[in-house]
Amino acid sequence: MINEQHAAALARAYLAAKSAVLRSEYAAEVVAPSVQLQTLSESDFLRELAWVVLSAGMAERVVRLKFAAISEAFLFWSSAAEISAREGICVKLALQHFGHKGKIGAIAAAARSVADAPFDVLRERVLANPLAELQRFPYIGAITAFHLAKNIGVPIARPDRHLTRLCKDAGLAQVSELCHCIASFVGDDISKVDTVLWRFATLDRNYLTQFKAHLTASGTGFSHFHRD
Repeated sequence: MINEQHAAALARAYLAAKSAVLRSEYAAEVVAPSVQLQTLSESDFLRELAWVVLSAGMAERVVRLKFAAISEAFLFWSSAAEISAREGICVKLALQHFGHKGKIGAIAAAARSVADAPFDVLRERVLANPLAELQRFPYIGAITAFHLAKNIGVPIARPDRHLTRLCKDAGLAQVSELCHCIASFVGDDISKVDTVLWRFATLDRNYLTQFKAHLTASGTGFSHFHRD
């Protein structure tokens, strides 16, 4: 259990990170309403799945530059059935903008899978066992399942390399523990905490130094933090 002093320091460091993100061009990511899996549409699911598939092992800025064109190729994620009906054309158009046949093919295969059953049924399965169900889709593995789950509204934190480093510097064993502690203290949901910390890390290459500086700002010394 994290003691109150440690929790307060983590909250202070998080709020400083959040302030930095709010001052950046990515402020909308913080102020946007949190996604709720219970009300997620089929179109939203397809879009988020495609984003995560394309992002695997690739810089976010590259995917962001190409995603509008890929969305257009896939009929703006109108429905899984419509995409499946025009799969050949969708794939051909998408490959003109993103030449990774495996990933584009995985998006098309995911649309076929979603079209095979009512989306309400799929959503209930994901609600019951999100990580296992999401890994049924091609290109969604043990790590990317966390990314997709978080993006579709599952209250979960990703074991991303940036968050893992922040977690280590905070003296905690798990990213989930870091985000849950902060979420409980400041009132933001876990997914929002994940987004803020990840975006902060991408904005400043010295994010670890900055985060630790706020952790120790009270003058108590980081070495004094411990778990009860």
